[in-house]
Amino acid sequence: MHAYRTHTCGQLRKEQVGSRVRLSGWVNRRRDHGGLLFLDLRDHYGVTQCVIEPGDAAFAVADRARAEWVVTVTGPVVARTAETINKELPTGEVELRIEEISVQGVAQDLPMPVFGELDYPEEIRLKYRVLDLRRDRLHKNITLRSKVIQSIRRRMIEQGFTEFQTPILTASSPEGARDFLVPSRLHPGQFYALPQAPQQFKQLIMVAGFDRYFQIAPCFRDEDARADRSPGEFYQLDLEMSFVTQDDVFAAVEPVLHGVFEEFANGREVSGLQFPRIPYDESLLKYGSDKPDLRNPIVIADVSDIFARDDVAFKAFKGRTVRAIPAPAAASQPRSFFDKLNDWARNEMSAPGLGYIVFERGILNESKGAIRPLTESEKIETPGEFIGKGPIAKFLSPDAARALAAKAGVGPGDALFFAADAKSDRAATLAGQARLRIGRELSLTREGKFEFCWIVDFPMYEWNEDEKRIDFSHNPFSMPNFDREKFLALTDEDKDTILGIKAFQYDIVCNGVELSSGAIRNHDPDVMLKAFEIAGYEREETETKFAGMLNAFRYGAPPHGGTAPGIDRIVMLIAGEENLREVTMFPMNQQAQDLMMNAPSEVSAKQLRELHIRVVMPEKKAE
Repeated sequence: MHAYRTHTCGQLRKEQVGSRVRLSGWVNRRRDHGGLLFLDLRDHYGVTQCVIEPGDAAFAVADRARAEWVVTVTGPVVARTAETINKELPTGEVELRIEEISVQGVAQDLPMPVFGELDYPEEIRLKYRVLDLRRDRLHKNITLRSKVIQSIRRRMIEQGFTEFQTPILTASSPEGARDFLVPSRLHPGQFYALPQAPQQFKQLIMVAGFDRYFQIAPCFRDEDARADRSPGEFYQLDLEMSFVTQDDVFAAVEPVLHGVFEEFANGREVSGLQFPRIPYDESLLKYGSDKPDLRNPIVIADVSDIFARDDVAFKAFKGRTVRAIPAPAAASQPRSFFDKLNDWARNEMSAPGLGYIVFERGILNESKGAIRPLTESEKIETPGEFIGKGPIAKFLSPDAARALAAKAGVGPGDALFFAADAKSDRAATLAGQARLRIGRELSLTREGKFEFCWIVDFPMYEWNEDEKRIDFSHNPFSMPNFDREKFLALTDEDKDTILGIKAFQYDIVCNGVELSSGAIRNHDPDVMLKAFEIAGYEREETETKFAGMLNAFRYGAPPHGGTAPGIDRIVMLIAGEENLREVTMFPMNQQAQDLMMNAPSEVSAKQLRELHIRVVMPEKKAE
């Protein structure tokens, strides 16, 4: 018999009844029932109930065992009686009668229990991550992560992609976040950077003649933590393809993502192929975000023109961008529903509030400005006649109210909320957040579904208001969707034209979560130099920073493109979690600290001397 186990703790079934077996694992739970002592033994594969009576030879050792002790038990497999069968466990029809037990590892008093799913503070969970990882939910999430990666890798290979590894020590690159820098011992005063993404290398792989590349790539960004973004490092499915259009990239990526989500959907619905394609500007207008959650059916409308009409006397919206957010069937909601949304806009969104109109069916008394309810006969004869009520409605003519309803697609029984601001981007953001909140409040968001879409036609550039200059809007390596010769001829006088240029750039979004950004790359050296020049980079600076890529392009570069869906976010969605910490084995805390390994940490003076570095601590602020 094996020294530690003949079976795992998730393996025994009725077929093994009568067999003498050996199991090893952690004591998940200890239950003393007076006449019997039960030890639920747990390993990676499952849990088996083990039992021993007080008079048995091994009882004294078994009685000492406590939660999370590691033990090896030996004995016969017996069938449980009908009333003691545990249908929640795959091993629930049997138990092991302990004849021998040996202790492999003793556990001290636990800072947090493993059995059960009680929530504990982040600091405790991350400091004692090994214990946290033993807990059932987290253990299953990490195992799911491994299976998802295996599935992705298999599907990519089936699609004709080849896996390559790119360097970890590289040069700094303007990817949009801060680099992690690594000092060079051999080259004093110079630094490597950990890759924010393998962007340049995967493009160079295409120039080198390898057609379809992928890897499960580690990426490093010195940025603040969020629920959907880990500080420090994360992993992505990095891929690149040669001789492709945007449609070719979509056709290769969609089956992989759709297949993975369908494989692990566990009864949830996955939107079908092909994923909807929504232009960036349209997404901001209809959903108030470039990461729309399409499970929510609410569509925002721009009603700025209606509030600019002469028959609208509501001065607070004059000259502003006004977005209308429908609230289907909300006319029956109590006044507190509207007040709560208004308070939310003021307190959480720092907005003046959310105005609203409730639409009801009725007849307007023009002289008194009041609504008379329809009679039963009128309801039949004039089913489409309705009028607005509420704080804003009195400032609108009946025609203006009807125009609002028509443009927003609402009718009797619905309500319409308004987000307004002097700046269109702020109005869009408020409307987008209100859309999500109204969808949740009215239970409109369809749970149990994965809704994918592509966001396309991103702007190539944006105006940097702080520095009063043109800057890249997203990925600087994207190919502009603009005539080549006209692009090369652009000057500082063409600001409006430049800010209107779209890029061959796209995002994959699922349930309001951005899974990846991608693009058809700028493989033309002249266009690339011009693109960076427009964003304020001198040609010499671009030549120096991207010498490897530009030089490679000058020896013949194929048209190419790709994307990089985030592994962590994919697993988070599939696992039904709201925080990446729950699907990452050893995450950092919100301050980018590893509490378990005590990183970052100080280093010795000797190490600093070897690296030719002197630490200059920030000055303390005067109190």
